[in-house]
Amino acid sequence: MKFKLFICCCLIHFSIYSQEKFTLSGVVSEAASGETLIGVNVLIPELSNGTATNQYGFYSITLPAGTYEVYYSNLGFKTEKISIELTENKTQNLSLLPDTEALDEVLIKADIEKLNIRKPQMSVNSLSISTIKKMPVVLGEVDVIKSITLLPGVTNAGEGSSGFNVRGGAADQNLILLDEATLYNSSHLFGFFSVFNPDAIKDLTLYKGGIPARYGGRVSSVLDIYQKDGNNKEYHAQGGIGLVASRLLVEGPIKKEKASFLVGGRSSYAHLFLPLFDNDNLAYFYDLNTKISYNIDADNRLYLSGYFGRDVFSIADSFSNSFGNATLNLRWNHLFSEKLFSNLSVIYSDYFYGLELGFVEFDFESGIRNLNLKYDFTSFLSDDIELKYGINSIYYKFNPGEIRPTTETSGINRFKLTDKYAFENALYVDAEIELSEKIAIQAGLRLSTFNRLGQNALNIYENDNPITYNEDLDIYQKATPIDTISFSRSETIKSFATLEPRLALAYQLDESSSVKASYNRTSQYIHLISNTTSPTPFDIYAPSGKYIEPQLADQVAIGYFKQFEKYALEVESFYKTVKNRLDYVDDADLIANDAVEQILLNGKARAYGLEVLLRKTEGKLQGWIAYTLSKSEQQTPGRTPQEIGINNGQWYNAAWDKTHDISITAQYELNAKWNFGANFIYQTGQPSTFPNGQYVFNDIIVPVYEARNSSRLPSFHHLDLSATWIPKPNSDKKWKSEWVFSIYNVYDRSNAASISFRENTDIGRNEAVRLSIFGIIPAITYNFKF
Repeated sequence: MKFKLFICCCLIHFSIYSQEKFTLSGVVSEAASGETLIGVNVLIPELSNGTATNQYGFYSITLPAGTYEVYYSNLGFKTEKISIELTENKTQNLSLLPDTEALDEVLIKADIEKLNIRKPQMSVNSLSISTIKKMPVVLGEVDVIKSITLLPGVTNAGEGSSGFNVRGGAADQNLILLDEATLYNSSHLFGFFSVFNPDAIKDLTLYKGGIPARYGGRVSSVLDIYQKDGNNKEYHAQGGIGLVASRLLVEGPIKKEKASFLVGGRSSYAHLFLPLFDNDNLAYFYDLNTKISYNIDADNRLYLSGYFGRDVFSIADSFSNSFGNATLNLRWNHLFSEKLFSNLSVIYSDYFYGLELGFVEFDFESGIRNLNLKYDFTSFLSDDIELKYGINSIYYKFNPGEIRPTTETSGINRFKLTDKYAFENALYVDAEIELSEKIAIQAGLRLSTFNRLGQNALNIYENDNPITYNEDLDIYQKATPIDTISFSRSETIKSFATLEPRLALAYQLDESSSVKASYNRTSQYIHLISNTTSPTPFDIYAPSGKYIEPQLADQVAIGYFKQFEKYALEVESFYKTVKNRLDYVDDADLIANDAVEQILLNGKARAYGLEVLLRKTEGKLQGWIAYTLSKSEQQTPGRTPQEIGINNGQWYNAAWDKTHDISITAQYELNAKWNFGANFIYQTGQPSTFPNGQYVFNDIIVPVYEARNSSRLPSFHHLDLSATWIPKPNSDKKWKSEWVFSIYNVYDRSNAASISFRENTDIGRNEAVRLSIFGIIPAITYNFKF
């Protein structure tokens, strides 16, 4: 009997021990620089389990007690295999070496693909900077924004346009983050270049749907970009010299393996040559990226990062303007335990627009500023549950504009549009749960609030109606305020609160395929007031308030994902609706308008489509084919049966609607010295409104226009090629260089940026005139690193 009791006790003890679980955690970095790595796969093949490092290189995974072979794998780096005995919680930091032939490469690749198939996250695209740098672009300048337009569901308004559109959404509906700081303008020189210096960028991720609950404030997409931390082991510099711009980045240790710095700058210089041709016009940009990283100890890290950029454009002495972003972010990473990671951020963001009109002798300034406090937590509850939660508070100041005379004799009085203030807050929780070997879900909830704070003067209208309808003329007119009220800054004019549920589900069909579905509700409390197809620096941001409701979007998506031996296939379909989408009335005056509510009507929007992405991920030839079939529409009906609304209350094409969008991207590595790249893009022409008649009134010809956006520009397409030559790829010298040769628009397609109509006085007839910005453009860039 005693022997049997002893055996039972041993079995019970063994059973309890076998069920014990411990946590493996740590930080993965690059061996040469100490740079933390995002998205490194940490895999345990024998358990068919794994995780990935977060945006700060940290990972945590809970496993049953035992001895395991753990693989650390990331694109461009050698896969590391470590044998780990888990009998207690263990910290395992690791540095990865540059890519070489890796042991068990096929096995690890299969496990990575299986892990991705099981993840519930969908409608997400990530691009490495190395891939972006191989893409041929305009004037040889690497461009992050133009690169993401090669992905399915992403377009822009054409050549020379800023911003981008995601799944039928407007450009202002995208949240653009650089080291967590909001950027309100993503382009230089009116869209010719993006504001992101590729040498300073570590990682970027675009969320088109299934947006995690930690993101909010926009209803279309999130573009999340992180800067490099800086090399904490050695001093290095890299840069490039191009036809119109050059760049230089310097990084190195402040205290070796403890603290590092990064400083990078870019500037265009084509304007320096204009005086040689008796041209007094100017157009140039410059920007600066900075970052300081400090490892206090194993559990605490500090980051101070900033960005400053400006564009300057002038026409002789008659017109001059400058605009750009400025951000500053102080972040503190703290590890409470191997299962609880936190990040506290204090962020300042500023967008400024300045205009000087010499011929009328006045200046104009406008902009938007915010101060943002974020505190985010990640809790690794078990091997099946990961919980993210946090708080976010943003204080806004909107400067719609200020006009100042430049001379005492200008005859213009100083005029200040009313500043507006707001306070946005949010609480969120996000959980990723593996319900079984085949089913995983990501469920989240975000509670956002928005308080429109007091301002100096607020117009009050009869029946709270700032816009009236004239039935005799069938036009909308501005209502006359019946009073103007001032509020103290501590008062709330109007408040809003929105619950934003998020849900994503993945069901694994087999080891190489799965189906996924997602739903998310998002809200947007600030609006870009614009009557152009792409954002311009002169556009005005307006907060929700007494007369402007926040935008609310609901999006559902379903997709099929399949991994082949060398290929990956993603097919997604989506449907999205947006409430309270603002639209401006005909003949609206947007410039220096202190009462924009008098020209706006409340409408709605919808978008739906099919996206296909086929990627080749192995071999000398790699790339992808992306196709999007979609529809994007808006509707602004009349508020009463008597009103006509916009376009007679009928659905009409959004200005960024593109029925077909095809992108083909390829990179081919011939040998160690030569790499080649190619892009082909085809898009349906963007909607436009053309005149379909005219009449004469008091000897003035007045055009009559068709229904809004009922015509289209011609189809948009071009082919781009590039070749990269590395003179000495195997050299042991510290100085390394490469030459990039590119041709944009190889067959010299004259894509229409716009079509205008005028009277040809020579023949006395009307004619249509196509404006094309780019023809064929060859370029050469010299890149270096030491």
